[in-house]
Amino acid sequence: MNELQKAREIINEVDAEMARLFEKRINKIMVMSIRSYIVENRDRFIEEWASLIRIPSVSCQPAHDSDMLRCAERWCELLLEAGVQKAQIMPSLGHPFVYAEYSPKANSQLPIADIPTVLVYSHYDVMPVEPLDLWHSNPWEPDIRDGRLYARGADDDKGQAMIQVKAFEYLVKNGLMNCHVKFIFEGEEAIGSPSLNAFLKENKELLKADVILVSDTSMLG
Repeated sequence: MNELQKAREIINEVDAEMARLFEKRINKIMVMSIRSYIVENRDRFIEEWASLIRIPSVSCQPAHDSDMLRCAERWCELLLEAGVQKAQIMPSLGHPFVYAEYSPKANSQLPIADIPTVLVYSHYDVMPVEPLDLWHSNPWEPDIRDGRLYARGADDDKGQAMIQVKAFEYLVKNGLMNCHVKFIFEGEEAIGSPSLNAFLKENKELLKADVILVSDTSMLG
């Protein structure tokens, strides 16, 4: 190996290390920025979360049919505030779906055909709260105890969906969202999703995506 080759190898090693350190630094700055955004908006996040929880969207009880629609409407409002360009309520054989979409084409460096699409699935309906005597607080009024929020739907599934929507909000507001995003929230998961298959078949083209993110899983932490 001659001196020129050795010099090139050294330069390549230095470039690789500099790139690694730069990426590490960027990641650290990103994490700090996210944490700051959460801290700055914590009260708003909790109140928006609570505004959903206070709606008794119990899909298996006809007495709450109007609440189902009200919850869907509230999700449309929150998604628009988070940065989607379109949010709407779509009818089904049962309770309505919430559909929203975002396109970064005005900011993306990629041709429109090459921009990937992420589809986020969640549901806004919840299980009944009976028997009420097992609750330590009003199930429809968020109660914070020991750093945890207790209420029906706080976890499954209004909590998980709120996490995805707020992550989306952060990325949009900081110019970091470089893919198409679609949201589809159903209102019948708690009763076995009887209208889901028909809805998917009818809206196959609308819901096309490269990746599906299911926002209905266990929460960590």
